[in-house]
Amino acid sequence: MAVRLRLARTGRKHVPHYRVVAAEQSKARDGRFVEILGHFDPANYPESITLNEDRVLDWLNKGAQPSDAVKKLLSAKGLLSK
Repeated sequence: MAVRLRLARTGRKHVPHYRVVAAEQSKARDGRFVEILGHFDPANYPESITLNEDRVLDWLNKGAQPSDAVKKLLSAKGLLSK
């Protein structure tokens, strides 16, 4: 099971809101996921990044690969250096 940390879109038309999730790489963007790790509202970036840092670090230590967008969010929160 190859797990990625990525964004799953929620919200309505023209007002995006994203969940940061751990999901299998083969699943659809908004499909089944393993765990919700946080939320992101691009309208209020960077204040709107909410992450469960312990769980994110746990998934990274288990070998989960973050997507490019999630890498930017993690570096904004300072989690990639840990």
